[in-house]
Amino acid sequence: MREGLLELFQETYREIRPGTSPPELKIEFFAFANVNNTIRLRNGRLLVRLSDLLEGAPESILRAIAHILLAKMYRHPIDRGQAARYRKYIASHELVRKAHLVRQMRGRKLLRSPRGHFYDLDTIFEDLNTRFFHGLMARPRMSWSQSKTRRILGHYDPAHNAIVISRIFDHPGVPSYVLEYIVYHEMLHLKHPVKLRGSRRCVHSAEFQAEEKLFPRSTDANAFLKRM
Repeated sequence: MREGLLELFQETYREIRPGTSPPELKIEFFAFANVNNTIRLRNGRLLVRLSDLLEGAPESILRAIAHILLAKMYRHPIDRGQAARYRKYIASHELVRKAHLVRQMRGRKLLRSPRGHFYDLDTIFEDLNTRFFHGLMARPRMSWSQSKTRRILGHYDPAHNAIVISRIFDHPGVPSYVLEYIVYHEMLHLKHPVKLRGSRRCVHSAEFQAEEKLFPRSTDANAFLKRM
């Protein structure tokens, strides 16, 4: 398997850089906390690490990975067909299930208390659950983020069944409806899991977007967020 993988990477290298000889390659499967793949050039040697979740993947998928990694390394256009083939494979239900289990076992998720200085995320969740979901949604672990990040306002982590909200919203200057809108958005991710459509992952489906518009002050909340 390893010899075949080495030959596969060498063939792909020649396709991307015709007329040149591939450098020394070291390829290994590594116990990442997710489906990660990396490539580095060190002292003239290419070091490749593939997620061990991909060990045993079909040759076509491994070839797609080799193409994507080498194309990124040498700034070569990535073939759309190869990219689509890889996305479809890692978005399959079986691999997603395995990835979630691996993240639970290997990944570190440092969660904070849901009780902030000004807002309590557990209380907000239960209020929204009653108002919009008939009180039927099981509450995940609620946590404020470690830092006041503006890049990621909130996210739902299905592997750890946790909703994490940026601590930037735990402030008296933030209207309650803005924080409620952020939490409501993440709650919709629980109700509408990511779906695979063709080779693409659909994160915000039509149903998701339609239900998001039901939030009474979504326009005001988005206007406030833009000002932030």
